[in-house]
Amino acid sequence: MNISTVLLAGGESRRMGEDKATLLFRGKRLWQIQLETLRKLKLAEIFVSARTDPSWRPDHVQFVADVPPSHGPLSGLAASLDRIGTGHLLALAIDMPFMAENYLRSLCDRIEPGRGVLPKIDNRAEPVVAIYPLEARVDFRCALASGDFSLQTLTRRLTDAGKLRTIAVSDEARDFFVNVNQAADLQSR
Repeated sequence: MNISTVLLAGGESRRMGEDKATLLFRGKRLWQIQLETLRKLKLAEIFVSARTDPSWRPDHVQFVADVPPSHGPLSGLAASLDRIGTGHLLALAIDMPFMAENYLRSLCDRIEPGRGVLPKIDNRAEPVVAIYPLEARVDFRCALASGDFSLQTLTRRLTDAGKLRTIAVSDEARDFFVNVNQAADLQSR
């Protein structure tokens, strides 16, 4: 697919107390689970976005430093949109190990020129599992400059501008969006 992807791994893991990316889940590190899922999609290029280049990053995966100072996933997405060589960027958070390849593929199948897709659970956007068009690059930069670092606010603006189409997350797909914030989140699964 002529889509780029970024694995968002720049969080501080304050609640976890250690780097989420290196946590073991079902015999694999979270970063391995997520990169294997993304590789199956056969996307044009794969990036890892973080504050600093992670020691676990494979050589064939490109590193993108968050736009400093880092403001969470907004900074990583902005930096990644500046680097892609395709028209769309698929974002996936490192701490969502239940995300399914088929679900991501279904999102990829719904993009249009200049328009991405944004899953929503009820009225809440899921901006760290979404596909952004290259045309959103300027909106991300404006959000960083404005001081409003909320991805919820930005994705509302992008939707209103026609750059994102919202997709309702079905009841069956909601578990894909569970994120891991504490070690107990992994043990309960």
